[in-house]
Amino acid sequence: MLGPQRRNTGVGSLSDDDPVLFGLYVPPHPHPLLAPDQNQGWGELRAAYDVCRQRIEESEADIIIVYSTTWPSIVGHQFQVQPEPEWVHVDDDFHFLGSMPYKFRMDVDFGQGYRDAAEARGLHARTVAYHGFPIDTGSVVALSLLNPDNRIPACIVSSNMYGNRSETIVLGKAARDALKAQGKKAVIVAVSSLSNRMFTKHVEPEDDRIHSAKDEEWNQKILEFFADGRLEDLSQLSRDIHGQIRVQKVVAYKPAWWMAATMGQHNNYDGEVLAYAALHGSGGAVIQLTPSTGSIGDKEFDEDDVEFYRGDRNVLDSGTRDMDAPGGVDGPLDEAERPDDGWRNPIEVVDDLYDEYGSAVISQAGGALGAAAGAAIAGPVGGMAGNIVAKKTVGKWMSKDGAIVAENAPGAVGAYPHARRMGNLLFISGVGPRSPVDNSVPGGPIEDEDGNPLEYDIKAQTEACIENIRVILEACEADLSDVVDVTTFLVDMKRDFKGYNEVYAKHFEEIQATRTTLAIQALPTPIAVEMKVIAKAP
Repeated sequence: MLGPQRRNTGVGSLSDDDPVLFGLYVPPHPHPLLAPDQNQGWGELRAAYDVCRQRIEESEADIIIVYSTTWPSIVGHQFQVQPEPEWVHVDDDFHFLGSMPYKFRMDVDFGQGYRDAAEARGLHARTVAYHGFPIDTGSVVALSLLNPDNRIPACIVSSNMYGNRSETIVLGKAARDALKAQGKKAVIVAVSSLSNRMFTKHVEPEDDRIHSAKDEEWNQKILEFFADGRLEDLSQLSRDIHGQIRVQKVVAYKPAWWMAATMGQHNNYDGEVLAYAALHGSGGAVIQLTPSTGSIGDKEFDEDDVEFYRGDRNVLDSGTRDMDAPGGVDGPLDEAERPDDGWRNPIEVVDDLYDEYGSAVISQAGGALGAAAGAAIAGPVGGMAGNIVAKKTVGKWMSKDGAIVAENAPGAVGAYPHARRMGNLLFISGVGPRSPVDNSVPGGPIEDEDGNPLEYDIKAQTEACIENIRVILEACEADLSDVVDVTTFLVDMKRDFKGYNEVYAKHFEEIQATRTTLAIQALPTPIAVEMKVIAKAP
C-alpha cells in the first residue's frame, strides 16, 4: 500500500544554522511495535521505522523532539522533563496486542528551555516531572522504535486539544528558539495518523484496510505533498484536507502545523515516503523530510503567519475567511466585524435549526438546512454556518427513528436514503456494485449504452455489492454480523447464481442470515445483482 515516493538528490542543508536535521512523520498505533508479523502492512511500517532508527543513529542529533497527538493536554502546552520516565504502558484500544514497558531519557534542560521559549511567545506552558506520569501510546511507540537504546535524549511535547493553527505554529517556532538558544541539532517527530477513521469493532489482521475510498483518496494526496517536500503547503491546506478525510473534530490537523513551523515553514525538503499501510482502518505512514536546496521553494498557498500568540482558540475555524483578526490570529469575528443588528453566534443558530428540523437527514435536507442557516445569519459568517449545519445533518442520526445517507457509499439513483432505522432494526435500500468513487461497475456492466450485452464478472459485482452494504452499515454503526435478512435480485439466475452464491457464502456463512434470491428482468442501471438487507440496529 505504499504511496507516492520521492527522494530528492539535492545535497546539503539550506543552512548550517538550521537546527533541524530532518523531520519524521510516523503513526501512533502499537501494531508495528507489538505485531509486525501479523500483517504485511504492519511489517512494512516496522521496517520503515527501523530505517529511520538507523538514520537517527548515524546523524549528529543532540535531541529527539516528539510531538504526539495522542498526548492531548487541556491546560496549556506541557513538556515531559522527568529525567528517566519508566513504566509499563497498555494501549486503551489495542491492549490485546500486549504491554509496552519503557524507560526513556529526557533532556531536562531542553524541556525547560522549550517551556520558557513557548511562554516568551505568548503561550501558556508547563513542565511535567513526576514518576509514573502516563506517557501516551504514540510517544511510547515512536521512541521505542526510533531510539530503543536511549542514545539520544528526548523531549515530548503535548498536543493541546484546544490549540488552533496559530497557537500550534507558535509552539513550533518556540522549538526552533529553544534549539538555537542551546545550540542543539534535532530530529523532530510528529506522531499522528493520516486519515484516522478507525473500525469500531475488532477486525482480524488479515482484514485490515483503509476505512473508506474517500479516506484513501485524501491519504494519497497528502502523501504526494510529503513526497514533493511541500510541507508548508500541506500545513496551509490541511484544514480543508482534514475536513474531507473525516468528521471534523477539535484535534484538527495539528501535526502538519507544528512540523512545518518547527522545520522553518517552507517547501525546501527532500520528501521520502518509506511506508504506508492501514492500521485498524486508519492510514499510517512513515515519512522523512530533510532540508534541501533541491526541493520545491515557492509556496502555492499564502496564509498569514503569526509570531506571537495573543489568545483565541477557534479550533474549528474552517480556514475560509481572511486571517486578519487582532494579533494576526485566525479567530472569530471581532466586534467591529459583526453586524449591528440581529447578530447571533453561528453555533447557536446551527443548534436551533438542528432542533427545529429534527430527523430530516437525507442529503437534500442537509443542503436546505445549510441554506437556512446562511440566511439566518447576517454577514460573512452566514456561509460558514450554512456549511456547518449541512455537515451536521448529512450522514448523521438525528433521532432514534430516521433515515441516513452514508457519505462513502454510491449515491442513490432515486429519492430514497441508503438506510432507515425503525426501532431496533435497520432497513438498507437495495444496493448495487457501483463504485462510490467514480460510479463504475466492478466486473463490468452487463450491457453497453445501446443495450448490447457485454461480458461481466458476477463474482466481482457481488463482492462490490457486499462491500457497499458494509460501508452503509458502518455509517449506521453496525456491520455485516448484524444482518438478519437478505434479499438478492439477479438479472440472469441461470448464468450467475453459482458465482454469486460462492461469494455470498464467503461473507455470510457464519452469520446465517435468512435469504431470498429472486430472478428479475432488469435493474435500473446496467448491473447484474442488487441486494437489500435488514440488520439489527446498535
